[in-house]
Amino acid sequence: MIALNKPLTPSLVKLSKYLDQVNKNGWYTNFGPLHQELTKRLEEYLGVKNLLLVSNGTLAIQVACKALNINSAITTPFSFVATTSSLLWQGIDIAFSDIDPLSYNLCPIALDEALAKDDSYDGIVATHVYGNPCDVYGISSVASKYNKKVVYDAAHAFGVQYKGESLLNYGDISTLSFHATKIFHSIEGGALIINDDSLVEKARYLINFGIKNTEEIPELGINAKMNEFEAAMGLCVLDDMQQLDIKRKFVCELYKKELKGVVKFQQQNEDSTQNYSYFPIILESKEQLKKIEKALNEKDIIPRRYFYPSLDTLSYISAKNFCKNSRDIASKILCLPMYPELDSANQKEIIKVLKTCI
Repeated sequence: MIALNKPLTPSLVKLSKYLDQVNKNGWYTNFGPLHQELTKRLEEYLGVKNLLLVSNGTLAIQVACKALNINSAITTPFSFVATTSSLLWQGIDIAFSDIDPLSYNLCPIALDEALAKDDSYDGIVATHVYGNPCDVYGISSVASKYNKKVVYDAAHAFGVQYKGESLLNYGDISTLSFHATKIFHSIEGGALIINDDSLVEKARYLINFGIKNTEEIPELGINAKMNEFEAAMGLCVLDDMQQLDIKRKFVCELYKKELKGVVKFQQQNEDSTQNYSYFPIILESKEQLKKIEKALNEKDIIPRRYFYPSLDTLSYISAKNFCKNSRDIASKILCLPMYPELDSANQKEIIKVLKTCI
């Protein structure tokens, strides 16, 4: 089977060395030595400060909103469902604003129009879709106009640079996911990148049940700490990132070369680097998509309609704004298998099926 992605598998010899350290330290959770080492190395690798490791990317969004006192938010309908469910689960009232039809990111113009109708929301939660940077200056301008906090779901944007610096340095807080399917992973896990120094201590005790020290529990918190075994996996994977980047780029460029003019691609932000984490294509119609999906499945090739459905259509949400672009893109988008170990022969078979169907 050729799956959509394949989790990175580190050397067991190297992983065992890290796990030996965990056993020797006798420290398995609560900001242990490997947790501290991974924090420091990620800050250096990504070019960020105030990186706080957590147990998963969903909790990262929830803690970010809690730290910023966001009780209501306007967000994107075109993202993985966790972006929305993490807000709803925390009791945050949400509304959707439509996306740009080329970048697939939250559109600043639509966002401005939505807030002009109702500016009662505390914050904006936007996603860098497939690692493609949002119009961060446009969103920042709208946020300043209406005095809103900005959280970026950067689950796909690990390592992306925008205008020469980390994309994660934009907004009030950016969040990452280190799920096994991501280009960098710690099996499960995630992180917050907090751009306001005064919020770091608060966020640190929020992820530890609200415990500030042995005598103070100033706020309601949750258990969102990363454990030492996850940190060990993260350290192993981080060691191999540069080599894996080269392989992902090769896979992406072959797709682009062979499918140019055959399908439509996401418009990339010209001021940013890419991390080649996903390869989405836009097809002519839902019917064509289903035909291609069926043909690929018959060859034991598993693409994914990612993201589908548009989140403003979910049955348990009362959407306050109709998001035409998101619904249109969601109905025609298909992510192709994309991972470093995808060999050229298998990739060319995927391309052949696509071209034959189209």
